[in-house]
Amino acid sequence: MGRRDDSGPISPEIGPSALGEVLLAPEEAEASAGPGTKAAVLLALYGWPEKPGLILTERRADLRRHAGEISFPGGRQDPGDADLVVTALREAEEEIALDPKVVELSGALPAVSTFVTNYRVHPFVGLVPDPLELGLEPNPSEVETVLTISLESLRSAYEMRRLVRRGVPIRTPTYEVEGQLIWGATARILGDFLERVG
Repeated sequence: MGRRDDSGPISPEIGPSALGEVLLAPEEAEASAGPGTKAAVLLALYGWPEKPGLILTERRADLRRHAGEISFPGGRQDPGDADLVVTALREAEEEIALDPKVVELSGALPAVSTFVTNYRVHPFVGLVPDPLELGLEPNPSEVETVLTISLESLRSAYEMRRLVRRGVPIRTPTYEVEGQLIWGATARILGDFLERVG
């Protein structure tokens, strides 16, 4: 959701300077570590605020974990990572060749947990140039495709669904865009982000 002020309703538009006001400070987000293996993802936001969209990945179908799923670039924290921001930027560079130097960090979102793999995923939001200027390349060992999806398309794609995973039925938020189904932790992160930015 947008910011609320004394003049009344929530403002529908948030400019670049105000984006950080609806997000958590990175250090505040990291402080809420909680149980589980620490991991981080990057919500690489382009076209903000006029025509905003996010960069996501379709993971390879033959991976051991989260095979074929749509996710934000990211992964587990390495011992050498100074903090989880470094993890998110490093993983984005490894997975889609996104240069960390072009990412303008805006803030973070509350961490979410994955149910099957017991990861505690810390999402960070960063402004990036137009994806066509970035020369993004999927890492062939991990990523099938790099996806760019507008926030408008994502907002209109929301639906609560009943999915069956490993024989267990779950009711979960989903976003289906052009045949790509976003669900699980990625959908929960996305839902929080869309609510905050209005």
